[in-house]
Amino acid sequence: MAPALAVLVSVLAAPALADDPKDPAMRSRAAREADAAEIRRLNREEAAYVQQRDARYAQGWQDWRDARDARGGYQSRSGSNYAQDMRDHDAGRSAADDDRRSYARARADYEAAMAEWRHDVSACRAGYYEHCAR
Repeated sequence: MAPALAVLVSVLAAPALADDPKDPAMRSRAAREADAAEIRRLNREEAAYVQQRDARYAQGWQDWRDARDARGGYQSRSGSNYAQDMRDHDAGRSAADDDRRSYARARADYEAAMAEWRHDVSACRAGYYEHCAR
């Protein structure tokens, strides 16, 4: 437990001292200039990395656009074109709407039949035996 606590304290203390203006190692002008030069170097390296990465991304997207255009435009995995995909989607959507309307009608019919059945049960229990045959 004690070694883990020591490691935790040292890890947490290091960032707290990173930008300490009273750090004895940063008192001389030469040390501050060396630190600033190192920071500039690190920033230039990171900027160069980001620029190269973005260039790779841009090239990848351009390659994708070139391949798409060589195929004659958009194509799905099935090879069909966009217009056909949209027609298929709209047809499926229309069928789903029909299914929803059909379900709503069936549900309304069921609710009406159950209400009629409950009425008949209530009437049968009340002594109106002509409602018991159901």
